[in-house]
Amino acid sequence: MSLDRLQDRLGHRFRDPGLLNEALTHRSFGQPNNERFEFLGDSILNCVMSIALFGRFGQLREGELSRVRASLVRQDALYRIALDLELGDVLRLGEGELKSGGARRPSILADAMEAVFAAVFLDAGFDAAKAVIDRLYAQAVGEVDPKRPSKDPKTALQEWLQARKVALPTYTMVQALGEAHAQEFEVACEVPKFGVRTLGRGPSRRVAEQQSAELALAALRNK
Repeated sequence: MSLDRLQDRLGHRFRDPGLLNEALTHRSFGQPNNERFEFLGDSILNCVMSIALFGRFGQLREGELSRVRASLVRQDALYRIALDLELGDVLRLGEGELKSGGARRPSILADAMEAVFAAVFLDAGFDAAKAVIDRLYAQAVGEVDPKRPSKDPKTALQEWLQARKVALPTYTMVQALGEAHAQEFEVACEVPKFGVRTLGRGPSRRVAEQQSAELALAALRNK
């Protein structure tokens, strides 16, 4: 996919194409990269979703609004939007990330999506960024049901598989990284029937399992 096609899908034509290029540049490719753009894009996305939910659900309290917003801005939601845009086809990645499948890695795609939102903001201001986000999130926001209890990723994955009479996933500890006082755990989630294997990381095994389950569910929904 070309950058022209991506801009068509975003609904925004960049006056400064260099901003889009930087938003699509992973740190493995070199400098400048999109890490600072991610930081800005995350804040812009949270603001736009807050405005959308505040206007749509006048009866919800602060805690309920925060819960719904969290479901819309988490990695899984950004990953699905990035897949719909075929963002991985235009990412600039280092050779190692390319060989290891970085163009389809949920964390890289989600971060790049936030960076693109920041690039639109830097190119044309908040209203332009809001218009792009509102367009891309229209379906997700329209499907929000505040009365539906929020499920953790492991529960959601289990229910998705049970509904299809598929065996439950297995979680395997891959490795523990870092010093004992600041370890990061890596856990694999596998669903053999669909050939899905994802890796999650976190400060505890439980958090890593939840992340790997979230990534697995996202992968299954896009098969």
